[in-house]
Amino acid sequence: MNAFVEFTAPAPEQPRRRAIMRGALRLLFRSVVRPPVPIACQRLIIRALTFKPTRISGVTRTSAELAGRRCEWHRPQHSDDGVLLYLHGGAYLLGSPATHRRLCSILARNASVSVCALDYRLAPEHPYPAAREDAVAAYRALLDAGHRPEQIAIGGDSAGGNLTLITAQRLLAEGLPLPAALVCLSPWADGTGEHLYDPPAGDPLLNPAWLDQAFQLYRPAHIQHDDPEFSPLHGRFEGLPPLLIQVGEDEMLLNDSLRLAERATAAGVSVQLERYPELWHVFQMHVGSLRAADQAVRRIANFLRAHISVGG
Repeated sequence: MNAFVEFTAPAPEQPRRRAIMRGALRLLFRSVVRPPVPIACQRLIIRALTFKPTRISGVTRTSAELAGRRCEWHRPQHSDDGVLLYLHGGAYLLGSPATHRRLCSILARNASVSVCALDYRLAPEHPYPAAREDAVAAYRALLDAGHRPEQIAIGGDSAGGNLTLITAQRLLAEGLPLPAALVCLSPWADGTGEHLYDPPAGDPLLNPAWLDQAFQLYRPAHIQHDDPEFSPLHGRFEGLPPLLIQVGEDEMLLNDSLRLAERATAAGVSVQLERYPELWHVFQMHVGSLRAADQAVRRIANFLRAHISVGG
């Protein structure tokens, strides 16, 4: 029997800090990470916005390669055998393991699992399906290295949530053993863009023009917007592992998460949907600064510990 759990967080605290963060995101991200700003400049902006000392006590970070792609491992001091393959967001245009170091390190420490952040290929240099090919190859490499599928979870935020889903659906189609769990933070699930949400308070991060740019640069002309392998909401869900979805209620992609939860639950997937009022796209990136983000990351860690099998 499939399970569906819906959790709505209480109204967040720190109103002044949240207001300052909203204003900063509007000014420094939403207004400049968009066309006609060149992609190279957008990448520099997001790198600058996410740059800060990220050494988390009790966690070591090392650079490595996985299936021919660069990656960063975040290993907690007291670790079980579990692994989270983390796929960063950035609309398939921006981002890297470096932009998500703090989130990955704190996830590793809280969940007592090793987090492998993959530096998958980005558009426009490498459009679809390059990123999915890299993610599937990375998962295969983890299996080849001796990790059992029940020890592995796959997760990501925004476009990384999309990549998490299309990777799992590809593994299912190829008949490969599936990971123990999936984690999607504010996932982009529907490539048609027909159900974008317009929050009354506004989305301080996402700009519709930027989403359109990402779709155009990432999607080859011969791929339809609703192609299941590009738009996972229209893909196969039967047989997928338990799925955690976290979404802010003040973001354009809210409906993607709600519809994803409905489709997956109807297909028999065990789904945990978590809604966070008055918060924005991938607010979990503010872990350590925003108490609501701290709560969300603790819940992700609890989900991972509940589903990843450890030991021999």
